[in-house]
Amino acid sequence: MKMKYKTVLLLGLGMTLGLGIAKAENPASDSVAEEAKQSTATETAEYHYIPSEENLQAREHFRDQKFGIFLHWGLYSMLAQGEWYMNRGIDHEEYRKLAGGFYPSRFDAAEWVSAIKASGAKYICFTTRHHEGFSMWDTEFSDYNIVDATPFKRDVLKELAEECQKQGVGLHLYYSHLDWDREDYYPLGRTGRGTGRDHHGEWASYYAFMNHQIRELLTEYGPIGAIWFDGWWDHDQDSNFDWQLPEQYQMVHELQPACLIGNNHHQVPFEGEDIQIFERDLPGENTAGLSGQDISSLPLETCQTMNGMWGYKIADQDYKDTRTLIHYLVRAAGRNANLLLNIGPQPDGELPALALERLKEIGEWMEVYGSTLYGTRGGEVSPRDWGVMTRKGDKRYVHVLDLPDKGLFVPVTGMKVKRAKEFASGKPVRFKQDKEGVWLLFGKVPEEVDYVIELEIQ
Repeated sequence: MKMKYKTVLLLGLGMTLGLGIAKAENPASDSVAEEAKQSTATETAEYHYIPSEENLQAREHFRDQKFGIFLHWGLYSMLAQGEWYMNRGIDHEEYRKLAGGFYPSRFDAAEWVSAIKASGAKYICFTTRHHEGFSMWDTEFSDYNIVDATPFKRDVLKELAEECQKQGVGLHLYYSHLDWDREDYYPLGRTGRGTGRDHHGEWASYYAFMNHQIRELLTEYGPIGAIWFDGWWDHDQDSNFDWQLPEQYQMVHELQPACLIGNNHHQVPFEGEDIQIFERDLPGENTAGLSGQDISSLPLETCQTMNGMWGYKIADQDYKDTRTLIHYLVRAAGRNANLLLNIGPQPDGELPALALERLKEIGEWMEVYGSTLYGTRGGEVSPRDWGVMTRKGDKRYVHVLDLPDKGLFVPVTGMKVKRAKEFASGKPVRFKQDKEGVWLLFGKVPEEVDYVIELEIQ
């Protein structure tokens, strides 16, 4: 039998310090807290991130992948009201009772991974612990997890990790920095204030708990492509709050140098981060009010929902149509970004039927056009209302998404176009080139989901 809550450890500069015995759920002692503060001050001052060669290679691999699937799954799926429902003032002790009835009998990791792989997605990002505080794996550092607290008693993350390795799909892990359940997540942020936590512990205890769990995820579940942090914004109105990210980031890079770090903080990337995340918007856009930050030189990823919610919501059947989703994927690629497309699994463990339908239809399109996205970078022509350009080697792919005309002017300069053709059919496309660019003459108004023209550059 596993022994839980053995030793509270503080992590710093590549070493683990044993600092006494305490339950991970309880506040750390004053001496532990003080030592944590001293360690933090020293390490923050000394920290300077230089990515390893493995990390740099992983960044390029990430850029090549272009398409991933986000899976928001936790106890909140049982309520079928989305992943933020607990924040509506539900007492955390009452919320915990959901675990006693969580039995996703139809969960099948092989079916999930197979459906996602067939869509053309190259990786999965799975919510290991969302803001509700429930751990979706067999963690040693809290019994509030899917194995110890539910009648299901299966480590779904381990099953998913094994299936991803078997089918050649990358695995990324979402991890929430904030927690609406634990009392040692203190001081409280701007969310989760109505969950009935009348007492509070110490930040040092919570920080050690997080680092324990992150170390566990990176040492017991195989190669992890990325850690996707969320929740920094919970203290964005508290300028004095210190998340102690440098030490945590260093731990991640030491445990798995090729594991990329992203943080959904809606800011320009912090030192130690390897990818930049945009939420519900393409880089350079800000229709949702979350992505007005400058675009960095790091690999980019934008996350978007299939319907309106991240977690399963029974009343939300307003799924975006396949054409819209493909356009989002293509427009992301034209901006040098990956698309992380979200699905909220049902409480029974199945992916919703409409989500599976969209995955299938995207996959059929990707079978034909995937090579115009995978391994490409944004083209020399910036995104336009009509579409985008991607490039790979001596090929340029003009993705015509919305054009009411029979021809298109593409302002490519400094290169000579040798030939142009429809990518799908191989049929030659007439073109005229001058010093200002290239006129493509289609002879018809494009009606395809994405009318792709391949330009071969001399």
